Amino acid sequence: VLRGNLRIEFRDGAVELTEGDMVVVPKGVVHRPVAEHEAHVMLIERAGTLNTGDDVEGGTAGEWI
Repeated sequence: VLRGNLRIEFRDGAVELTEGDMVVVPKGVVHRPVAEHEAHVMLIERAGTLNTGDDVEGGTAGEWI
């Protein structure tokens, strides 16, 4: 997290992150980032990784994980 606060929600709990914090989400783990206010984050992922969110159009990969 570069600026602000962010919560990463998992099926079995959540992780609260503040400036300077980092979390690694293992491949295949369902998760959802939530920010109550604007947050600046750096996302690092492998080239070719597709968004797997609820939206199944526009470049997402439904059922990818």
